[in-house]
Amino acid sequence: METFVKPIGKPAVTAEVNYESFSVSPMTPIIGAEIEGIALGEPLSQQQVKDLQQALLAHQVLFFRDQDMTMDQHKDLGRNFGSLHCHPAIPGPPGHPEILMLHSDEQRPNAASSWHSDVSCDEVPNLGSILYGKVIPPSGGDTCFASMYAAYEGLSDAMQRFLCGLTGIHESEHVYKKIKGSTANYPSAEHPLIRTHPETGRQALFVNGLFTTGIKELRKAEARNLLEFLVKHIQTPEYQVRFHWRPNSVAFWDNRCTQHRALADFFPQVRTMQRVTVNGTRPFYRP
Repeated sequence: METFVKPIGKPAVTAEVNYESFSVSPMTPIIGAEIEGIALGEPLSQQQVKDLQQALLAHQVLFFRDQDMTMDQHKDLGRNFGSLHCHPAIPGPPGHPEILMLHSDEQRPNAASSWHSDVSCDEVPNLGSILYGKVIPPSGGDTCFASMYAAYEGLSDAMQRFLCGLTGIHESEHVYKKIKGSTANYPSAEHPLIRTHPETGRQALFVNGLFTTGIKELRKAEARNLLEFLVKHIQTPEYQVRFHWRPNSVAFWDNRCTQHRALADFFPQVRTMQRVTVNGTRPFYRP
C-alpha cells in the first residue's frame, strides 16, 4: 500500500541566490547542494565564509569534491564557523583532540549506520560537522541525509501541536561503550522534541533512533511507541538526499536540522573518514 506523504511547507530555497565566491547546484528541492569553485584547505576569505554559511542555512548539507586538507587545515576550516568540539568518549589522534577518526571494517562496524544527529546526548549539541573522506570503498558506503524541517512539516497539524513542548531524553552509554578505544564518559541530556533553528527560525524534529531513549512527559510505553513512529517517519525518502563518496570528498551538514546515516553495505572493504565538529548552542523551542 502506498504511503501518504504530507506536502512539505517550504523547499530548501525559496528564491534563487547568487553566491559570489563559488557555484551551488541543489541536489533536491528539499535538502543538499554540491559546491564547486572553492578550495577548503586554503584560508577562506570573509566572503567565502559568509557564502558557505548562507548556503548551509539554505540547503542544510553541502558537498564538495577533490579537496586536499591536512588535519590542521581541516581544523582551521571548522574554526571559520565556531569553536571546535572534542568528542566526549572517543579520543582524537595524538595532538589533534578536535579530530574524530571514523574507521569501519567488518571487525569495527560504525554506529553511524543508524539515523542520528551527532552527539545529541551533549547538554549543548553541536552546530554542524565537516566530514572528509580519506579511504573510500570502491562501491557502497554512501551517506544519507534527511531534513528535519521536512520531517516536522510532514506531520499533521495535530501531531505538530502535540509534540511541541515535549522533552526528549538523550543518552549515550549504550552507544559509546560498544566502541573500541572509547573512554567511560557517557553524557546525557534533555532537549525539546521540536527545536527552533536559532538562525532560520524554522521548526525541526529533534529526535533520533540512536541517542533518544525516552520522552520526559510520557509513560514508558507511550514514549516507546511515539519514538518508534517518529524514527520511522524521518526515514521518508522524500525528505532525503544520498551522497556517493569519492576519495577527498567533503560533506558539511547542519546538525540542528538534519540527521544522517552511513550505509554499512561495503564490507569486506574498509572506510575511513575524518571529522571536525563545530560547537553549537542549547536547543530551544519558540512558537
